[in-house]
Amino acid sequence: MKTLKNIVLSFCIAASMAAVATSAMAETDAGRVTYQPAQAIDLVAGKIQVAIDGIGKGVSGDEAAALIKQASDLSKEINANDKVDIGRSKANKKLKSAITHAKASALPEAEQELKEAKKDFEALKSLI
Repeated sequence: MKTLKNIVLSFCIAASMAAVATSAMAETDAGRVTYQPAQAIDLVAGKIQVAIDGIGKGVSGDEAAALIKQASDLSKEINANDKVDIGRSKANKKLKSAITHAKASALPEAEQELKEAKKDFEALKSLI
């Protein structure tokens, strides 16, 4: 009887894990656009370039922070493997630093952080 309880308990645990496993439900929501990792990296680099160009044209600190935030939000779409995710998080720290500089109206420092972040994001392609 004790063995039977262990078998039933093991079966219940396995069934519950399979029922809520994220890989079993990994599909795109209706209306949501998904990108290939290389395509997402290109989009983020493009958003960063838009922010750099905006700073060069003389936008305010809050506008620059909003442009950088768009790139930061889009970077969450980069999803390939663990190495890419680690590199993405390091590059994202530079974007967050650029947002902080932009909000403090230190736009030259924000622009430098953005240039470094763009290089880091473009380097992620070699990790795919």
